[in-house]
Amino acid sequence: MNANTVTVVTGTPGGTYFRIGAELAFVLDDGDKLRILPILGKGAGENAYDIRFLKGVDLGFVRTDTLDQLRQDKRLKNIEQQIHYIAKLFNDELHIIAPKSIRTISDLAGKRISFDVKGSGTDYSGRAMFRELGVTVEGINVDQPTALEMLRAGEIEAVVSVAAKPVAFIANFDPGDRFHFVSAPYPDTMKEAYVPATLMRADYPKFVGEEAVETVAVGTVLGVYNSPKGSARYEKLVRFVEAFFGKFDKFLAPSRHPKWREVNLAASVTGWKRFRPAQEWLDRHRELEAVAQPNLDRFFQSQPQRPAGKDEIYQAYLKWRQAQTPPR
Repeated sequence: MNANTVTVVTGTPGGTYFRIGAELAFVLDDGDKLRILPILGKGAGENAYDIRFLKGVDLGFVRTDTLDQLRQDKRLKNIEQQIHYIAKLFNDELHIIAPKSIRTISDLAGKRISFDVKGSGTDYSGRAMFRELGVTVEGINVDQPTALEMLRAGEIEAVVSVAAKPVAFIANFDPGDRFHFVSAPYPDTMKEAYVPATLMRADYPKFVGEEAVETVAVGTVLGVYNSPKGSARYEKLVRFVEAFFGKFDKFLAPSRHPKWREVNLAASVTGWKRFRPAQEWLDRHRELEAVAQPNLDRFFQSQPQRPAGKDEIYQAYLKWRQAQTPPR
């Protein structure tokens, strides 16, 4: 059993990483051949350390700005050789929930705001984003449900979350007429790790009207411990890679998180090395570079009439993808 079990450290309950980890298990579990075991984690900030140091952790969700964090840690040497990535996944957006009296992110200067629990992805990326945006705040660390209660009580001025939209705990929060998303327009001076993004009404109908909210985002990658070739751990990770890439279309089903549809398996990550079995799989399937998946824009452009329902869209897309794949 242990020889076929791959563990993946995810995030806190209510966060996107937690759901994505569960969906890895739903799709890839294959009896005695492969079992995916998601485990709770603090998020991207701590996940990289768990992959490197926590016994039994094979994979984890980490962020592209995490490598900078690890390189600055003097306890770690040659970290680029120890943690590789299997695939770039999706972007995690900066969410700032605050009273409507806070009109711009600059209004939060000097204010008391929460960055989730210490060591979380929001704790690292959120604070880094605020620094890049030139806004100095009084940051505290409490879990997100508690932070929302503190926001309601007026004990803090904002709750920050850096996570892939839509985030369950935010979508389930009723802002009423008191709270809203604070925009964070992308400045040209931001580091390469960060990109412009938007929060849409389709993501958060309780928060967003017709006009999208500007924000910034950071990429998530599926990180992996670079086990020695030929080891038992390496071999089970090879099986994971084959299953993950080979069954990826199943993650695009309507019942799965919409962020899967952002993934381009062939995309590379600057400053990181891809795990050798993943690179070898891509080398054997070069058509992915010509048919960047999911590439739904090209799919919809090719349709004379857009399918009506989600299931119809998914089934039509799978047929289109199959037709686009060059024969070997």
